[in-house]
Amino acid sequence: MSGPHVIRGSVSLPEAELMWRFSRSSGPGGQHVNTSDSQVELRFDLANTDALPEVWKRRALERLASRLVDGVISVRASEHRSQWRNREMAATRLAALLAEATASPPKPRRATKIPRGINERRLRNKKQRGETKRGRSGQGWG
Repeated sequence: MSGPHVIRGSVSLPEAELMWRFSRSSGPGGQHVNTSDSQVELRFDLANTDALPEVWKRRALERLASRLVDGVISVRASEHRSQWRNREMAATRLAALLAEATASPPKPRRATKIPRGINERRLRNKKQRGETKRGRSGQGWG
């Protein structure tokens, strides 16, 4: 494996807490696919990890609740023919998933007042457009 998979900042996935499982994959690979375990399933015990700050962990458990089985999140990869590339893909996917799930919620939008000048211009344009359309009716031509 290449270096640690960073979630955000100095927080990364600890290799010791990652559980890997390999199985035969469908997809590209020809006859080779029948003999090699290239599909990768990566499992990470989110509920019992100490690698994440407590706030992040709570946030992730809440947001990923539908994907968790007993507090464990699971990611699969089988796009590539090589097990090594599938391992990389699964770890990257897991890190991205955790980064998204642990991100702080966006700041609430502050409502701002529309400037009077802009509103007046909009109403003027509306009035002008209405006049243009009224002129197309053909009334009073005959």
